[in-house]
Amino acid sequence: MARKPNYGFEKRQKELAKKAKKEEKRLRKQESGPEEESQEPAGETD
Repeated sequence: MARKPNYGFEKRQKELAKKAKKEEKRLRKQESGPEEESQEPAGETD
């Protein structure tokens, strides 16, 4: 009998690839853009 495909594994691999790509994009954006935008000022809380 043929083995059934492991769709859970495929989904997990796809999610990991997406997460890695998103993280890479975030790091590139952080490097090129000003750092002040990514950090919220701590003194402005009500």
